[in-house]
Amino acid sequence: MWARFFQFFKRVSRDDKELAKSIHHTLGIKPVNISLYRLATQHSSVAKENIGGSKDSNERLEYLGDAILSAIVADYLFKKYPYKDEGFLTEIRSRIVNRESLNHLGKKLGLDEIVAYNDTRRHAQAYKSILGDTLEAFIGAVYLDKGYKKCRYFVMNSLLFPHLDIDKIISINPNFKSKVIEWAHRNAKIIRFDILKVIESKHYKEFIAQVIIDDKPYGKGTAFNKKRAEQEAAEKTCKMLKIN
Repeated sequence: MWARFFQFFKRVSRDDKELAKSIHHTLGIKPVNISLYRLATQHSSVAKENIGGSKDSNERLEYLGDAILSAIVADYLFKKYPYKDEGFLTEIRSRIVNRESLNHLGKKLGLDEIVAYNDTRRHAQAYKSILGDTLEAFIGAVYLDKGYKKCRYFVMNSLLFPHLDIDKIISINPNFKSKVIEWAHRNAKIIRFDILKVIESKHYKEFIAQVIIDDKPYGKGTAFNKKRAEQEAAEKTCKMLKIN
């Protein structure tokens, strides 16, 4: 019995060491409480259900990391742009921490190599945001493991500054919805954004939007929230109409 116990302990310790090495290589973080980071790698599709019905997935850490990331970015922008109004600060923060940006950053960091998930077709929709969600879970883990000050340093100096050009983000206007609406008004066109369908499941809600101009269908967009779906539809419409 004891031999089996020590064999199991050695295997777990070896796994933890490998995970710690991967995290250090990928994120530049040396974990103290490795269990937090292991939890951050567990997508809900592979999480085991507890007696109470909850799952040991990274969703709670994702929730925490999302809030911490938003606070860190808000604090940075507030201090960097002391004369900009609330609307500007909110818009730039949303561009920095939006799902597409975080998914791209998670891919660049190699999180797809360490996150555990079930890759069956049934879970396919949830994978559209899996890397961004995992990145937020890791931020939550770093916050709990290292505290706010070190987490802020990690976010700014290991994630945002090396991988995002914030000045470029500010200079480019990705608000395609505003662009296509302005184009429609200039050309005396009637424009509307229709939600064609809402797909709901236990873990997500997906919206399918379409731009309608003078009762003619144009670009169609799909996303996990209505606003983003409309933006995607507007972006495709801008390309169709060659709106710069």
